[in-house]
Amino acid sequence: MSSQQVLVSGSIKERNWTSVKEFILLGVTDEPKLQIPLFILFLLFYIITLLGNISIVSLVTICPHLHTPMYFLLSNLAFVDFSYALVITPKMLINFLSETKSISLHGCMTQLFFFLFMGTSDVCLLAAMAYDRYVAICNPLLYRAIMTKDTCLRLSGGAYLVAFMNAMINTSCMFRLSFCGPNKIAHFYCDIPPLLKLSCSDTLINVTVLISMAGSILVSSCVIIFVSYIYIVSAIFRIHSTKGRSRAFSTCSSHFFSVVLFYGTASFMYLRPSSIYSMGHDRVASLFYTVVIPMLNPLIYTLRNQEVIGALRSTILRKCT
Repeated sequence: MSSQQVLVSGSIKERNWTSVKEFILLGVTDEPKLQIPLFILFLLFYIITLLGNISIVSLVTICPHLHTPMYFLLSNLAFVDFSYALVITPKMLINFLSETKSISLHGCMTQLFFFLFMGTSDVCLLAAMAYDRYVAICNPLLYRAIMTKDTCLRLSGGAYLVAFMNAMINTSCMFRLSFCGPNKIAHFYCDIPPLLKLSCSDTLINVTVLISMAGSILVSSCVIIFVSYIYIVSAIFRIHSTKGRSRAFSTCSSHFFSVVLFYGTASFMYLRPSSIYSMGHDRVASLFYTVVIPMLNPLIYTLRNQEVIGALRSTILRKCT
């Protein structure tokens, strides 16, 4: 074979390796009878998520007595959950009613970037909120001096910076891969594990970067939360008043429940061996932390929070009078 033929053959092979320009999202299920019921269910979830998180952000903004570090961080968490829903759910809802279920390569990478950005922001903000609760319970007299406006801005800004770096690095690594077919993603959104399965390239670098980044962020955040709660529990047990203990526990219970829900599913997704990887299990876990948790967080943080309930009631009454 001549050198010219080799070059032509090589160029054709290279073009074939980069031939995929769009992907097909197979969605939550391929059962036709379930498409409409699931569309209605997740549309309801979507509406509740948007209304709940917008309400929290609005209340914290317009109510002066909620202008505290705890509610500032909570409003940031609500904003991230609201954005999370905008990144994932609309495309999923459209695909329930669509026959093609396609997404362009660049659209897929854009969705992946914002998914990683919002997910990492959630992780870091939950760690920042744990630190806030530690200071409030363990150093109540110094709380205002420690949790200043600048400190809150640094905590939230640091969370977004780490999230941006993680999303940018992982998404950039995806662009080094080639996709030569098949192009069917066994998922309802673009995520790293199902995309790696479709790649024709060596994915070792991507897997290493994913595990390193996700592991360092999750582990460091978990350490902050774990150490904070050790000090919190120790401080609570030193409180002699039963009412004081109950109040201290109630201020932490909502955050702790959110941590268990989010970190548990995120760890299951990204910190387990590839040998036990299962798309079916992943879709269930992904539904939980991309759709269900952003909907539950506003309920978790408001149902037992008299300040938020009171602010909501007074705001509604003010609007009605």
